[in-house]
Amino acid sequence: MGAKICVNIAQQNGCKIAILKERSPSCGVYQIYDGSFGKRLIVGQGLTTKKLSAVGIKIYSEDEICKVI
Repeated sequence: MGAKICVNIAQQNGCKIAILKERSPSCGVYQIYDGSFGKRLIVGQGLTTKKLSAVGIKIYSEDEICKVI
């Protein structure tokens, strides 16, 4: 639900890029925590990242902010 709301807001405001929090289960760009008890880090994208990418928004992690400015 939150990812869908984020996509709607981004589209309504004409967003072309998003800078998201790496390793977050919803916003991870390259790695996410899998939500298990041990907080295991795995390769993958978060749900919000996937949904924003699907509508053509370019995604960067906060570690890549130098690519944007």
